[in-house]
Parts: sequence; C-alpha cells; structure tokens
Amino acid sequence: MTRFCDILFSFIGLLCLSPLFLVLAIWIKIDSSGPVFYKQSRVGRDNKDFMLYKFRSMRIGADKYGLITVGGRDPRVTRSGYFIRKYKLDELPQLINVLKGDMSLVGPRPEVRKYVDMYTEEQRKVLSVRPGITDYASIKYVDENVLLENSADPEKTYIENVMPDKLQYNMLYIEHATLSEYFKIIFLTIGKVLRH
Repeated sequence: MTRFCDILFSFIGLLCLSPLFLVLAIWIKIDSSGPVFYKQSRVGRDNKDFMLYKFRSMRIGADKYGLITVGGRDPRVTRSGYFIRKYKLDELPQLINVLKGDMSLVGPRPEVRKYVDMYTEEQRKVLSVRPGITDYASIKYVDENVLLENSADPEKTYIENVMPDKLQYNMLYIEHATLSEYFKIIFLTIGKVLRH
C-alpha cells in the first residue's frame, strides 16, 4: 500500500509542481553555469547504489572539496542555492526517484557510500528498506547545516554525533513502518518546513 501511495503522490506532485520546476530551472541556469540538476550516487535498499536527483544548489565541482555543507558560510553554495536549500526546494526532484522506485516518500535519508561504509552491523538495518525523502531524522535535523556551521570540525561532528543520532531515528520508523506512521511523518514534515 505504501508503494501505491508513493507512485500516486509522486506523480501528482511532479504534475502539480512542474511550473515551479520550470521557474527554479530558469533561475538556476541564469544564476550560475552548469546543469539544472545535480546527480549523486547514494546507497539504497539492499546496499545498492542509485543516482539521487536534486536541483543544483552549489557550484560545479563543489563536492571535490567535501561532502558536508556548512550553512551560510559555505562559499560553494550559489545565490539561488541558498534560497532553494533554505526551503528544501532542492529536494523536490527526488519525486522522480520515488516514481522510479529508488526511494519512498518516507524512509531513512540515503547516504553516500563513504559514510555507509562506516555503519555498524546494527546500523546497516536501515538498508533493508527503501530510503526516503523524509523521516523523523529529517524533521529533527532540519537545521543540520547550521549545526555543522557552528562546529570547529563539521565532518567529525557529523560522523561522531549527527549520523549515529539520525540512524537511531531511522530505526524508529523502520520498527513501526505502518501506513499511519507514513502519513504522520509526511504531515509533520510539511508542518516543519512551513514553520521553518
């Protein structure tokens, strides 16, 4: 039933948001050189890699200088990128990933291989389900970039503090992955983004 909801809502979302996609695409192209979409390999269900889509919010080649983004001080982020990241608009193309079956609307956020390789055996349980656009960890860490900006060593803070805590929240959903929980997280996310 969850997969049916994913297909239905992602299709409706892509259809309804297509005018916004067009506006954002034009703004991104005008603002900086490079493609509209950013594609990055992430680890999905059953430890398999897939290409995750986002609206590009950083300059070309920015990920060569690190995978962690550190809020307002990160010079790699474009002018349009600051706006679309603040309101989570860069995540919208992941509706394509949901429609394809790489992701679900609700589930653990997919990580890059570098960090997945650091998981313990217990933490690898998050790879037993489709990754998602949102979950309890996404709601709690809506200001993750700001938190990392205030750290003397953002990557160390992410690996030692943020990542383990997020994985605990991931497990909370996996252990109670019901349809009611699915809708609860969607509504909590919408509320959090609107208040944010």
